[in-house]
Parts: sequence; C-alpha cells; structure tokens
Amino acid sequence: MASLPQSGWRSWQGLGMMVLCLLGFPPAWAQRPDGQQPLPELDAKAASRLLYSQVTPEYPVLAKVNFIQGRVRVQLVVSPEGKVVSAHVQSGNPLLAAAVLDSVGVWRYRPHMGKDGPTSFATKLEVNFQLRTRSTDLVPTRAESDFRRQVKPPEVLTRPADPSGADPSVRLRLLVSAEGKVMDSEVLKGIPSLLERARKVVKRWSFRPARWGTLFVPWYLEVDVPVDNASVQAGVGSQHGLRGPGTE
Repeated sequence: MASLPQSGWRSWQGLGMMVLCLLGFPPAWAQRPDGQQPLPELDAKAASRLLYSQVTPEYPVLAKVNFIQGRVRVQLVVSPEGKVVSAHVQSGNPLLAAAVLDSVGVWRYRPHMGKDGPTSFATKLEVNFQLRTRSTDLVPTRAESDFRRQVKPPEVLTRPADPSGADPSVRLRLLVSAEGKVMDSEVLKGIPSLLERARKVVKRWSFRPARWGTLFVPWYLEVDVPVDNASVQAGVGSQHGLRGPGTE
C-alpha cells in the first residue's frame, strides 16, 4: 500500500520490508540532451508534487533471505512529457539498485513547466530497503560482506576492437544485470564528457553475469573502455560544459 505523508516522503510497506523514498538534492551534473544548458533541478517537495504514477521497488527475495538491506541513491532525469529517461545509481547494493532501476522506468510525472512550456528536469531518489524483524539480534552483522564473498563477479565475454585505433581509456563502473545487460554506468576515472562515447563502445561488448552459487545476480564491474583520440580532443574542449556524476 502506498501513502504520501504531508512531509513529502513516500513510504511503502510490504511483507517483511519497508521502503522509504525521498526525492531531494537534485544532481548538479544533469544536462539537457543537447548538452548546452543545465536542466532545472527540482527539490523534494517540487518533484513529489509532480509524481502521479509509480511502481513500488520490489525487495529482491535473494536480498531478503540473505539479510541485505540499506539505501539506494539514484539520480533521475525526466522528459518534458513526464517520463523517466535517465536513472543513474549513485550508491547502493547492486541487488537493491537493480530493483530500483527496474521500477523507476515506468514512473510518470506531470510536465514541469518552464518559461517556454514543458521542460525536462532532474532530481534525486533515495530508497531505503529495511527488513522488519522483531529483534535486530536476528540480523547478521556482516550479512552483506558475507554475501559479497560468495559472488563471482561479472566478466567481459567479447570485446570487439575499436576500428578507430582508440588508445586513451575511461574507467567505468557498470551495473550488469542478471541477464548480462548493462543497466547503468558511471565514470570513475577519465573525462566525464566522454561518458556517452564510452557507453557506445560498451554496447558492443557482451558480458557473463555475476553468479551466487547457481543463480545469476546483478552486480558491479569496473572496466577500462578505450575512446578514440578524436573524441578525447573534443572532450577536452567541452569538459567544463558537461559535468559527470561525482564531479564538481
């Protein structure tokens, strides 16, 4: 059941779980699709007033039975029509983060009106996955680290050579789904304005998903992605106009 307290918090309750959702602290990195002007950044109250249709993030069963809980922070970009066109994970366990990304893609907002009519906007989402137990003593103190040690990380299966003779690299953190698809990416090292170019390169790669025992699970993977010199030169000239996640 969903409810909207006057404080602007959205809360959901389900069997054995409670998820709290806070929209706030909009991302300074968000840009318009043309890369020219920053997007309007909506705070918690403004964004929650526009949200009219949502799907509760499902608490993954595997996370529940392994006592994995915690917060997932996601940056959102919403189109002038009110559709979520971009969702980027800032932090959070990969099992929980994948669940949030799966749900926010179908959320709908009323159009945000700028001076020239409907416009895209950016905001942030925070979801807290919390197990409801009668005693905190029943929750293992090292549940997440114990689970992590049992996970075999994702692997790159095929990595076609870049015909342009690329040399410089951008280091990305990928969120690879249980189906071996890239759900999200973030620049860890390199020029942030080259993120889109690096993403295009990664689209030509294939991945073996992470495994926990015999089960495939979503998980993070860090990779170095070659970017051609022409893109690097263009990126150097424009990097002050486009900031990536985590940059100042």
